[in-house]
Amino acid sequence: MNRASEQSRIKFIAYSRKSTESEDRQVLSLNDQKRELEDVQAKEKLHVVEKYLGDKIGESQSAYKRGRPIFGHVMEQIEAGKANGLLVWHPNRLARNAFDGGWIITAMDEGKLLEIRTPQKTYHHDNSDDKFFLQLEFGMAKKSSDDNSTAVKRGLKTKVGMGWYPSYAPLGYLNTKDKDLKGSNHIQIDPERYQIVRKMWDLMLTGRYTPPEILRMANKQWKLKTRTSKKRPLPKEMARSHIYRIFTNPFYCGWFEYGKPVLQEDGTRRKPWYKGIHQPMITVEEYDLVQKLLKEKGRPRPKRHRFAFTGLMRCGNCGAMITAEEKIKKQKNGNVHHYVYYRCTKRKDENCPEKTVELKELSNQIDDVIKTITVSEDFKDWGLQYLHEVRKEEAKTHEAVQRSKQNDSLRITKQLDSLVLKYASPENASGEIISDIEFQGLKKRLLDEKARITNELQEQHKVFEDWLDMSERTFNFARYAGLWFAQGDMETKRAVFACLGSHLVISSQKLNVQLRKPFTMVFKKLAEAEKELAQVRTSLEPQKAENALIKQNNLALVVQNCSNWRRRRDSNSRYLSVCHLSKVVE
Repeated sequence: MNRASEQSRIKFIAYSRKSTESEDRQVLSLNDQKRELEDVQAKEKLHVVEKYLGDKIGESQSAYKRGRPIFGHVMEQIEAGKANGLLVWHPNRLARNAFDGGWIITAMDEGKLLEIRTPQKTYHHDNSDDKFFLQLEFGMAKKSSDDNSTAVKRGLKTKVGMGWYPSYAPLGYLNTKDKDLKGSNHIQIDPERYQIVRKMWDLMLTGRYTPPEILRMANKQWKLKTRTSKKRPLPKEMARSHIYRIFTNPFYCGWFEYGKPVLQEDGTRRKPWYKGIHQPMITVEEYDLVQKLLKEKGRPRPKRHRFAFTGLMRCGNCGAMITAEEKIKKQKNGNVHHYVYYRCTKRKDENCPEKTVELKELSNQIDDVIKTITVSEDFKDWGLQYLHEVRKEEAKTHEAVQRSKQNDSLRITKQLDSLVLKYASPENASGEIISDIEFQGLKKRLLDEKARITNELQEQHKVFEDWLDMSERTFNFARYAGLWFAQGDMETKRAVFACLGSHLVISSQKLNVQLRKPFTMVFKKLAEAEKELAQVRTSLEPQKAENALIKQNNLALVVQNCSNWRRRRDSNSRYLSVCHLSKVVE
């Protein structure tokens, strides 16, 4: 079938769509598109069965996302065979997203859409080049929309960072464009409505007026009208919902909400808050007071509650972090009770069955764990005395090792000197004794060995010096952790809890703690050692004044049950830093 005969049987649908400002400022208006397409229709004598042109019936929705109602109807008509051609101003009027573009190309492949006519070009269904360029036009249109979207988001983010609210200003304020800075939209006071809105806040702050009463006064007595816009060309009285939006909008106290809602500590989802640089109408304290007056209708500022044990524990069921929330219960007699509950955030499993644990119960469970490592004053003193004795013994070994390594370092230094003398001697002028390559290799090995010995000397000395300090802090923590936890502030309680273990889990409302290695090593047989120590102390009482050395002899018997007290190289380095808690609380 030739083009002329095919052209005679094509039934066109004329379609137009406006552009949003962010898509393309140069695209013709709907009425301009209508005039252009009607000229093409008359000139080419096209058979147009339906028209969707002009401001009254042209597509008003952007093509960036699928779901345009008129475009969907047009494609359904083509699928049903009631039309097989499209008359449009430009291909980007048809599709700016992959779904709609694919729909059109598929219809052309199947022979349901024979032709797309524009004032500049005609695209035929049986011409692969036409379909390729048509797809290219759709892709370019989508890329343009994506780029514009990215630019707009970047601009909005910049404005938010500067403190400017990047949206329609609430009642009492105006959006004004800065003539010196193109594209900048600042917010200033609305001289016509600012004082009236401020008076509304003043009445609400007295506590003697309800929002509906204030609304009636604003509409009837003060004749307050809403601002006009393109979507709302006529001013109107405020609706009941509008008054509540005003009294719950933090914009009036110098803050604003913007962005996607995020999960708060209280379990609710709210948009992030930003500090604005516009002139506030009320203070933050006044805003908070109004939220209390509104009660459940209010939207109080997000408060950063600080809880002692958040961020340390995980849920034993789903593995999510454990968070906390505060509950306030008021009794009929006027008494107010505050409770703190720890619960799973349920970020990994919304149906996690783990129940909440009240702070008092959790504190009791932590205290029970602390008791398992708590030692008596005598045990602490005797333990440290024994460690001092151990240190004296190890000091001798340490000194011997140090001397040996220093001798090795001195030996290597002499070997280096000998090597240099041999290499630089006149007899080696031609490299007969030692070549350049041999010299460099031997020198490097000797220097590496010397560096290794030097590092070992420094590391061993530091470990030896730090060992007693770590041991003393371990025993001090074991002795006083219970007292610090019971009487300390929130930060101290948190530090004590963090010292206990790195694997803190709540499962079935029970706290499970995997104690750090130093605790399990040092206090493995704590109960047995304490019992034996008490027996030794009782046996020593009558002889205390006569024979003080018996304490040391019996001490050795006691600490045999705690043989892991000697210094170990595999001590948990992470724990060593945590053990500095005693510095904090002292």
